[in-house]
Amino acid sequence: MTKVHGQPIWFELMTAGGRLAAAGDFYKAVLGWQIADSGMEGFAYHLATSEGDMVAGLMEIPDNAAGMPPSWMLYFGVDDADRAAADVTAAGGHVHKGPDDIPGTGRFAVLSDPQGVPFGVLAPLPMMEGDAGGHAFDQRKAGHGNWTELMTTDPRAGLRFYADLFGWTAGEAMDMGAMGTYQLFRHDGTDIGGMMGITEGQQPFWLAYFGVNGVNPAIGRIRDAGGAVQHGPQEVPGGAHIAVATDPQGAWFAVVGPLETSA
Repeated sequence: MTKVHGQPIWFELMTAGGRLAAAGDFYKAVLGWQIADSGMEGFAYHLATSEGDMVAGLMEIPDNAAGMPPSWMLYFGVDDADRAAADVTAAGGHVHKGPDDIPGTGRFAVLSDPQGVPFGVLAPLPMMEGDAGGHAFDQRKAGHGNWTELMTTDPRAGLRFYADLFGWTAGEAMDMGAMGTYQLFRHDGTDIGGMMGITEGQQPFWLAYFGVNGVNPAIGRIRDAGGAVQHGPQEVPGGAHIAVATDPQGAWFAVVGPLETSA
């Protein structure tokens, strides 16, 4: 398997109808992204870049999913999208779209795990692997994906499922008191995210964290641009700080980095 298999590979915003440009303006203000139309014929899909790297896609919620709330979809790299879809089905998950080809990019599918959490997989074309596999998620750069977090009804089952699918391994398990255990997971020896349980009535989901150079200034930008900070700033192990927020359309996301801007 390549190093891309199991790596966070793409972040995709599904936003409210008629709000695509506004959503782009929000993330441009908060994360410093440059937003441009992808040029796909008959389909409005915007691409976000940071420091010259493509880091995310933005689109409106399709008409056939009109009841879906605005949200971020996380895509993970796989060697074979068809095999991944079959493995998810065999493990008790579901295939919602695909596998289908994206011309010039690769083959993808939209899935959900056995606990009902949606996510995507992408098998990049060989010529795209370097770009698709190494730039959207980069823990060294602001404006890029930095951390992934699974909020689920069954963290133990979730870890087994994703470990089997992506080859992830368990990292440190941290006692969060009344909140339960926060289980880190690793890809290729590096911690890339954590999993924890949710209380009854909460919706399970994957939460995308984006790197920022200064969480407090980012909080100010989120509020100034019409978003809302739901939690934080909070220090996390290792000395970084996080803040969890919603954009003006209600999509959840988080930022992580030093508390204040550093040189």
